[in-house]
Amino acid sequence: MRPKAVIFDLWETLIDWDRESAGRMLREVDELVGSGFAARWDSSHRRYIAPIRTALAEALVPEELIEEICTIRLGYHRRALVPRPGAVDTLRRLRELGYLLGLITVCSEDIEVLWPETEFAGLFDAEIFSSRVGVSKPDPRIYLACCEALGVEPHDAVFVGDGANDELEGARRVGMQAILIHRPGERPLWGLEDWDGPRVTSIPGVLDVL
Repeated sequence: MRPKAVIFDLWETLIDWDRESAGRMLREVDELVGSGFAARWDSSHRRYIAPIRTALAEALVPEELIEEICTIRLGYHRRALVPRPGAVDTLRRLRELGYLLGLITVCSEDIEVLWPETEFAGLFDAEIFSSRVGVSKPDPRIYLACCEALGVEPHDAVFVGDGANDELEGARRVGMQAILIHRPGERPLWGLEDWDGPRVTSIPGVLDVL
């Protein structure tokens, strides 16, 4: 049965995660705050489910540096929020075909702040940012929140992602279908070489497997 909704992950799905640039940004912040920030930040689960200023304060960033660090982070994420080839056109085509579109992303608050500036703005019927809803994948509540916002039952939705955070199995556990995406010519990330469901190597490829 054809799904009513297609729900996408963000990082390594609709956009690339540039690990080198992310590392540079983290080192820049680490130099400002003092040695040890990067480790504290990486080990903090709260960075994706709390307001950014709260998460930074909990990572022991001095109050007088928080706004400067927020500015640095926004600059990095602004450069990162660039659609992969064919992503925007595919989203538009899916809408033309009558699918509802959703986004579920594990992210810091920076992404939601910048979202209206991106090429993705206005393309989704529901956008679920972990930093806003306070839960992260694969918590079933994050998938159910998106389905509720779209007005569909989980079995009427398909989730597309690279598999981070156990997101594909998390989608399946609530009754959704799931599609793995990975780069062409490369093995899937996160140990998903034996994934038994549909897979694509580009966002336009989603059109061929629905």
